[in-house]
Amino acid sequence: MSKGTIKKVAGPLVVAEGMRDANMFDVVRVSSHRLIGEIIEMHGDQASIQVYEETSGLGPGEPVESTGAPLSVELGPGLIGSIFDGIQRPLVDIMEATGTNLKRGVEIPSLSRDKKWKFVPTAKKGDAVEAGDIIGTVAETDIVTQKIMIPNGIQGTLKSIESGEFTVTDTVAVVEKEDGTTENITLMQKWPVRVGRPYKQKLSPDKPLVTGQRVIDTLFPIAKGGVAAVPGPFGSGKTVVQHQLAKWAEADIVVYIGCGERGNEMTDVLNEFPELKDPKTGKSLMERTVLIANTSDMPVAAREASIYVGITIAEYFRDMGFSVALMADSTSRWAEALREMSGRLEEMPGEEGYPAYLASRLAQFYERAGRVISLGKDGREGALSAIGAVSPPGGDISEPVSQATLRIVKVFWSLDANLAYRRHFPAINWLTSYSLYNMGKWFNANVSEKWMDLRTRLMRMLNDEAELDEIVKLVGMDALSAPDRLKLEAARSIREDFLHQDAFHEIDTYTDLKKQYLMMELVLAYYDISLSYLNKGVNIEDLVNLPIRERIGRFKYISIDKIEQEYDDIILNLNKEIDALLVKEEA
Repeated sequence: MSKGTIKKVAGPLVVAEGMRDANMFDVVRVSSHRLIGEIIEMHGDQASIQVYEETSGLGPGEPVESTGAPLSVELGPGLIGSIFDGIQRPLVDIMEATGTNLKRGVEIPSLSRDKKWKFVPTAKKGDAVEAGDIIGTVAETDIVTQKIMIPNGIQGTLKSIESGEFTVTDTVAVVEKEDGTTENITLMQKWPVRVGRPYKQKLSPDKPLVTGQRVIDTLFPIAKGGVAAVPGPFGSGKTVVQHQLAKWAEADIVVYIGCGERGNEMTDVLNEFPELKDPKTGKSLMERTVLIANTSDMPVAAREASIYVGITIAEYFRDMGFSVALMADSTSRWAEALREMSGRLEEMPGEEGYPAYLASRLAQFYERAGRVISLGKDGREGALSAIGAVSPPGGDISEPVSQATLRIVKVFWSLDANLAYRRHFPAINWLTSYSLYNMGKWFNANVSEKWMDLRTRLMRMLNDEAELDEIVKLVGMDALSAPDRLKLEAARSIREDFLHQDAFHEIDTYTDLKKQYLMMELVLAYYDISLSYLNKGVNIEDLVNLPIRERIGRFKYISIDKIEQEYDDIILNLNKEIDALLVKEEA
């Protein structure tokens, strides 16, 4: 354990001397306040330390002590439903111990050492075990049953295993290794946050993460184990998109990282998530959620650690075989923390003052997502999908954080301030967004063989509408031919009736894939039938003003058990109304 003294203090950066025996990324305790920090640079016996707490009042000569261990998280029962800060300190426990204002140097364990958990063994004495093998379970909440795994690097025979109620530090099993030594297994294990947890095999991302959001699932799907970016200016709906994904995405566990966001936004999350009902179970959404709250008024250095803490917790649940959705809101604030620390270290700045290693740090974060075969003999499959919000100043995505993110992620949901201003939500711009995951084969096999054909037609019509809009702005609607006017009307129906989705409507907030397919068919059926009758001489104005169009628009509010009956009825009436128009024209 290395001990030194403070040489100088520059905001969250402390330079200590006499630290020759310390290592890079060691956690250190700074001053008599025992502030927590991490070594980020070494020169001889001088260590540069980023301190995760307020450093005002510190001065030269105060003690610095290395713990000899890297920044690690505690993984075990007690994670679900908890609210941590950026370095996994339990905020509720700190509040109970010190009051509503955070005090410096508080040392409270991340997982409660007093609470007892009921451990149910699934392995027995004499079983051969290896890293990743499940030896028992703990029912953490009504929704989540945590699987207790053999920690990495341990292999041997179970010498003993007990059932009953234990704290996270009690020994529940003893493994006798091949060299004759024994290893005690507890309900909790530790893992360094900057090292990705190992797995057996990474699988190709060929299954979609179904979200129930039509613009995402139909036009720009994300794979299970995929990565996506949600860039957008202030007020364009980044947080609402992430809330919707947290609530509705096909994920067993949600890890939500509030990284440098404003306190009121994080307060909304903390207030809303416990009240939100998990649609799958009817229980509180917090019963499958881990929150990491590191707001903009908290020490800036802790932001840098917060996304690593979050993704390590997410990897732990992925290793159990769960599908995990990780929301990082927002990576721009995290990059600002990198920029500040880089400036304090007097490193050569890159573009716009960000460090030259910004892109590689972002890549290190996103590459830890994926669909994998976990360690252990049972070959269980887990997935970790990472969705990062980006907050470019003024919505300008040409800035370095957005560009570095776009080079890494495969899905880009571009939020548009103009769409948000027109109250079109989700405000994902269909002309500038994209998904590089090829999900067509899965959708055609599992929903309908016509899915990709319909999706392609939808996108083509939206692109055609953008071109026709330019003509209308120049010379007016009267310059368009009747087929082009019909195409504009069909595209308006796609925008307003299909892509627009009400997050606060009981039925419209979530649309399953079958209903999405029927909605696509309905909008395109209106266009196809109308176009055939237009060629027979029916007036375009009559086709545009068909009464049935109101029912087509309201189809998204029909409950799932009535959609097929309503669909058949709308198609029947659409044909009747157009037939009546043809009779009128002939008369």
